[in-house]
Amino acid sequence: MRPRRPIGIAVAGLAAIALLLLAAMNLDSLPIVGGGTTYTAHFTEAAGLRSDDEVRIAGVRCGRVESVSLDGDRVKVRFRVRGAWVGDESTVAIKIKSVLGRKYLALDPLGGNAQDPDTTIPSGRTTSPYDVLEAFRDLARTTGEIDTDQLAAGLTALADSLRDSPAEVREALTGLGRLSETITKRDAELRELLRHASGVSGLLAARTGEIEKLVTDGNVLLAELQARRNAIARLLDGTRALATQLRGLVADQTGRLRPALDQLEKVSDLLLRNQQKLSEGLYLMGPFVRLFTPAIGNGRWFDSYVYGILPPAFGTVSLLEPGR
Repeated sequence: MRPRRPIGIAVAGLAAIALLLLAAMNLDSLPIVGGGTTYTAHFTEAAGLRSDDEVRIAGVRCGRVESVSLDGDRVKVRFRVRGAWVGDESTVAIKIKSVLGRKYLALDPLGGNAQDPDTTIPSGRTTSPYDVLEAFRDLARTTGEIDTDQLAAGLTALADSLRDSPAEVREALTGLGRLSETITKRDAELRELLRHASGVSGLLAARTGEIEKLVTDGNVLLAELQARRNAIARLLDGTRALATQLRGLVADQTGRLRPALDQLEKVSDLLLRNQQKLSEGLYLMGPFVRLFTPAIGNGRWFDSYVYGILPPAFGTVSLLEPGR
């Protein structure tokens, strides 16, 4: 038996742990465990597509975008597809996932043979959407590069040179001159507005995930409110049915309850007329009850004491007679 080397065993253990962690973090990329096939497609523009965006077939998620890079004058997109067949005539399109500019890759599997993963899907079979956020950014940049003073001077010079033209042309040129003056006066405000619009669009694009979560939570809240509304509606329906049943019960029992209520009214009137006498009777009954209760409170007999019935020579005698 050779002696163990702790340092070598520790280094090998740490290397094995590092490899396991690396494999766990890149589980989707492993050839056997991760699964899926990686394809490449050329696009004329990226249109805001980013890595880790979804790949969908008929609206069902089947993979993700691995990378988006520039390949000459075209954009090369590498994406992985799992559990789906991709034909050699398949088309790929970048589509808008949300109104905030989030994108996903829509794959339409066509063709009679399978797509070769080593063959790039040409740009003739790919399409890109119109990006509203990029259009706003381009508008802000283009507007910022316009020399409004020079534009106003040019329009004014054009109006002066065509002053002898027909009335319709002069009016049109006058309107252009006024428009140029308005643009010149509002130049700072327009620049500020477009700058803020660009900032807002960028912020919305950066917070897309949070806003999507907010919309999802709002849908859950609305669903819960709808469920509570249905529960309240059922409660109101039950209350209405109960009121109907009680109304029928009262209508059915009116003939039986009315005589009883009439007799109860007579009894209450009689008690009210004799209230003074009842009070006097209860008042006079108090001493009798107080003295009579000890005589019969010890058992089934009368417990009493008679003083002086016998001469003193015989002593005191207590008469206990059951039942009297």
